Amino acid sequence: MVDFEQWNGFEGRLWKEEINVRDFIQKNYTPYDGDESFLAGPTEATDKLWGKLQELQKQERAKGGVLDMDTDIVSSITSHGAGYISEELKDLEQIVGLQTDKPLKRAFMPYGGIQMAEKSLTEYGYEINQDLHKIFTEYHKTHNQAVFDAYTPEMRAARKNKIVTGLPDTYGRGRIVGDYRRVALYGIDHLIEEKEKDKEYCGCGVMTDDIIRQREELTGQINALKQMKEMAQIYGYDISKPATTAKEAFQWTYFGYLAAIKTQNGAAMSIGRVCTFLDIYVERDLKNGTLTESQAQELVDHMIMKFRMVKFARCNSYNQLFSGDPVWATIDLAGIGVDGRSMVTKTDFRVLHTLENMGPSPEPNITVLYSSALPESFKKYAAAISIRTSSIQYENDDVMKPIWGDDYAICCCVSATQTGKEMQFFGARANLAKCLLYAINGGVDEKNKVQVGPAYQPITSEYLDYDEVMQKYDVMLDWLAGLYVNILNLIQYMHDKYFYEYAELALIDTDVRRTFATGIAGFSHVIDSLSAIKYAKVKTIRDENGIVVDYETEGDFPRYGNDDDRADEIGVWLLKTFIDRIKKHHTYRNSEPTTSILTITSNVVYGKATGAMPDGRKAGEPLSPGANPSYGAEQSGLLASLNSVAKIPYEWALDGISNTQTMNPDALGHSEEEQVKNLVQAMDGYFDQGAHHLNVNVFGTEKLIDAMEHPEKEEYANFTIRVSGYAVKFIDLTKEQQKDVIARTCHARL
Repeated sequence: MVDFEQWNGFEGRLWKEEINVRDFIQKNYTPYDGDESFLAGPTEATDKLWGKLQELQKQERAKGGVLDMDTDIVSSITSHGAGYISEELKDLEQIVGLQTDKPLKRAFMPYGGIQMAEKSLTEYGYEINQDLHKIFTEYHKTHNQAVFDAYTPEMRAARKNKIVTGLPDTYGRGRIVGDYRRVALYGIDHLIEEKEKDKEYCGCGVMTDDIIRQREELTGQINALKQMKEMAQIYGYDISKPATTAKEAFQWTYFGYLAAIKTQNGAAMSIGRVCTFLDIYVERDLKNGTLTESQAQELVDHMIMKFRMVKFARCNSYNQLFSGDPVWATIDLAGIGVDGRSMVTKTDFRVLHTLENMGPSPEPNITVLYSSALPESFKKYAAAISIRTSSIQYENDDVMKPIWGDDYAICCCVSATQTGKEMQFFGARANLAKCLLYAINGGVDEKNKVQVGPAYQPITSEYLDYDEVMQKYDVMLDWLAGLYVNILNLIQYMHDKYFYEYAELALIDTDVRRTFATGIAGFSHVIDSLSAIKYAKVKTIRDENGIVVDYETEGDFPRYGNDDDRADEIGVWLLKTFIDRIKKHHTYRNSEPTTSILTITSNVVYGKATGAMPDGRKAGEPLSPGANPSYGAEQSGLLASLNSVAKIPYEWALDGISNTQTMNPDALGHSEEEQVKNLVQAMDGYFDQGAHHLNVNVFGTEKLIDAMEHPEKEEYANFTIRVSGYAVKFIDLTKEQQKDVIARTCHARL
């Protein structure tokens, strides 16, 4: 058992005998059930630094969304010198470290794909260093090139016609959360020692391909840990040993995260569940008199400020899928321990308070792990901040904890992984709405009029028969699931080979559990379309070649989103059928298949590629996001809509069920006290039913329209909205996506 002097005052034994941050937390954290009255406002240093950063953000927006880009240096953990928000103010920064050498300067990351990296430069007026172009086109294969080398014609056709879409084959897969707390608790040298032991014991017998690969990966992980030490030394810190103070704990933890975002530009680069951990150090320093509450809040403010600065070079095609320049730097608050104790600490309050001290912001993606059993004062404070800023999402700790334990992190928008124990293979989405149209048209794409799916017999009748449609849809779903899994197996294999996440995986157990994430797009439109076919009469409208391109529906039918079991049970069937099909197939590295109902802002792009649906949605219109009911379908108020979504079993969608709701402030009440009370009651009822996720937006449609028409107004510079699993600055969305958000249901009543 090791015992560092930096651990003086900490309780427990198991976490000293093995790498086990969860045990350290459980033995040492202090639950807090009081209110927010202890919180401190921003310090002068915070105001100055945040003011400087806002100036830089305005310059960034004026330059088309990118302030500066690196063209000559391939980003690595140690590639850049020290960088600060402002050289003249750098002594004010309590937490230091930037992705490059200048604030908001985007790094050059070619390993995921040289074409995307170059496009990210040229589309903003920059030119790549030609030596780097030569290296990554002639001498070093990238992840993107490797994937396309191996794609079959069937895979290419499915991708091109967007029945599988948003695939991480041109960008980093992300969604791997290193246990960045380990750097603070154990120091780098001890982490290296433990990885060296793992390597020593790996492959004592037969050298199988799995053993060979793991030994190589462990060598890379050890090198990444060594480079983290070098990076910290650039800023004048020695992170070889555990953190001694709260300030060091924050800084050491951030250095671990910084190593990850210097080397990966993944679809989601989450921070994880760090608040309860960091609060232990804050409480120790407060008790021994070496820290004040104002200084504690300053540490939190400055760390969050750094998370708000995370930027990646992205090309326009990526921005169309994931608009608003998100990085999904998710940070998790609250939850209940398996022993029944609330895991809310004062630092959870302090993180929420950053939205007051520095104003609303889409990053980091603040996520409250919710339970009706959380302290009432915390629930009320979180609800109040939601009403003022629309910058928080909520996920049901009561349904996640039995599966992931009480030390899980949200690795993207809504997906959970056990911290330091698991990683996820991210896999974008299958368009189940388009799959239904393929079933009707015998595998022919309704937009491009080419054979993409198998050439099954199409439906030829004028009116759709429910039993015939269901039989053909079942067969087409089976084909799509098999193709989708094969595509993802190929992508994950190549990502491991050419774009492996050494920094993150160095901070995860060597014996890692892997989950295999799939996803669903078009969920509500399939439900309503099948309901229309079953309960009304749906007439097909065909083109000159007999392909169904539109529908006329006669009569009414139940719609998902109104707490009507007739429609809602179709959704339950659809999810179960899809995940069962996915589970039939082999998944890479013995990973465990999961799925999500989640579409981010890409529902606009998906919708463009999807023809008219029997539910009345016209060709090219945006798909409803995530698990949300279709636009206009909700006719019975917010609670009925929540009840419908709550019926979707989380156990069948362990990758997450995204639900984004917008409500007019008056729908919650006429005073803030009444609004807070009603929002808390609504969330208690929703999550107690077993629902998984809720994005909370509180504003009227009029504000959205004014922001779209007058983005220059100062009040809209940081106007933040929740979309589907994450938040964005509204004025950073494309005009199409702004109109899509405006078209969503804004509930005027509960």
